[in-house]
Amino acid sequence: MDTIILYAIAVTLLAVSAAKDREKTRRAVLKGVKAFESILPQLTTVLLAVAAVLAVFNPEMVSRFIGEQSGLFGVLAASVVGGIALIPGFVAFPAAAELLKNGAGTMQIAAFVSSLMMVGVVTLPMEVKYFGRRAAFTRNALAFAFCFLAAAFVAWAVSL
Repeated sequence: MDTIILYAIAVTLLAVSAAKDREKTRRAVLKGVKAFESILPQLTTVLLAVAAVLAVFNPEMVSRFIGEQSGLFGVLAASVVGGIALIPGFVAFPAAAELLKNGAGTMQIAAFVSSLMMVGVVTLPMEVKYFGRRAAFTRNALAFAFCFLAAAFVAWAVSL
């Protein structure tokens, strides 16, 4: 239902924009379409990867590795995968929701998403180049540690 409301708001605001300045709205829509086209390969790749994982691993297996009962191992595994993966946020959140539906634990998914957003193993060489070795490693180590705090907080908040 929320999705329908958001689409209705977007269409309404687009109509208002078109009424004010048709040419500017057309340019904005074309710019948005081009931006979408540029992220489509990444989006498709990640969605296919998540679909493949969910096809190979049934909900019981997902639950065993990163479910509520996986405990600290599941949180650690999810945070390591999140730290290594290079997935944009707009793909990570739907993927996390799908994993939750298939038996993943809240704390584990919180660790995955927070490390995905804050830790950059793949981007570490670039970070070292611009910020220096010590700053890059310190930032990533602190971000990795913070992922566990964030995961614990999310699990606590969800349990309320």
